[in-house]
Amino acid sequence: MTGLRIVMVTTSYPRFPGDTIGTFMEPIARGIAGRGHEVHVVLPWHPRLARPPIEHGIHFHPVRYAPHPSLNVFGYAESLRADVNLRVAAYLAAPLALQALVRATRRVARDVDASIVHGHWLVPGGVIAALGAGGRPVVVSLHGSDVYVAERNAAARFAARWALGRIAWMTACSNDLRARTIAIGADPRRIETIPYGVDVERFRPDAARRESARAALGLSAADVMLFTAGRFVRKKGFAYLIDALARLAPAHPGVRLVIAGGGDLDGELRARVAAHGLGSRVHFVGVLAQDDVARHLAAADIAVMPSVKDDAGNVDGLPNTVMEALASGTPLVATTAGGIPSVIEDGKNGLLVAERDVAGLAAALDRLAGNRELRASIGAAARADALARRTWDRVADAFERVYDQALSRRARR
Repeated sequence: MTGLRIVMVTTSYPRFPGDTIGTFMEPIARGIAGRGHEVHVVLPWHPRLARPPIEHGIHFHPVRYAPHPSLNVFGYAESLRADVNLRVAAYLAAPLALQALVRATRRVARDVDASIVHGHWLVPGGVIAALGAGGRPVVVSLHGSDVYVAERNAAARFAARWALGRIAWMTACSNDLRARTIAIGADPRRIETIPYGVDVERFRPDAARRESARAALGLSAADVMLFTAGRFVRKKGFAYLIDALARLAPAHPGVRLVIAGGGDLDGELRARVAAHGLGSRVHFVGVLAQDDVARHLAAADIAVMPSVKDDAGNVDGLPNTVMEALASGTPLVATTAGGIPSVIEDGKNGLLVAERDVAGLAAALDRLAGNRELRASIGAAARADALARRTWDRVADAFERVYDQALSRRARR
């Protein structure tokens, strides 16, 4: 495929190197640019956005939209409170941001003579891409919260269905997300599943990083370290993990839980730890940069991703921690929520339990905590799977095929 000019529209992107917001967006853009395509990213301006105009072959076009700093809440995981309810400021900022992003997308697509406009998140990225494409083929990638908003909000659902009729091709990060988008109105013949990849160099087994991270946490070689990471929102299921640890603790005095992240539920989670009397067993380490997440995963004996579909119906498409644990060779205990079963085969490269099943989660952790050999075999299988099937280079190859499908469909019209 000859070099294309791709305009990517996104409302989240790592604002600076190591940022934990929209982490999958950067390797997607870099992977496409690394294959000789010209990539232009249109994204909302943010006070913490620190990207040069061109980096790693990616051209950045930040869009200012808010007349007052308090309205800079569009995108970057700031529009939803606890990932469930839209913030009031987001309602006020949305018309300004949407209008500005559509204008910028149309201008950039025209100025660079774009081959394809690639929107990320159906709502709003897909809608913005469809409005700003100027007749060019539109590809949209689905990531999770976009479909949830379309399922729950009538105006968003109307906009999503309008965009679905104008999209040449779609990708979803999980089969669950694909099925839910078809239920909204997507053509099943034009949507395919492309799971996220993972940086297998950043996330890898590393004895030196393991030793230094455990020492910083005050852990001995005999302690069994559990690690989880994510925003403190309901769908991450951290409350169930804390409850499972309370069951596990009496039989495993050396088990310690390290939780990385932050968010609206911070106080609630800390109170839950205290109520169980687990204060000395749980370490809250705050929001970690990507390199620090990799260091903690290398240090962990078990990674945990207790995702759930929350009471409002929101669920992760495919949590980054799942892919990162695979590449790190850290045995993972995860739930069957969302897209996790599409990459984890129970008993092979991880252990799966039902979501919200505290007893099942505790039992799986007990099984691994007491069996060093099982941890080693599952971790080795996880790393081998990541190397063989989960690299970002393979994801870039899949997106190139999607672009070819979109261009071919336009040619047939």
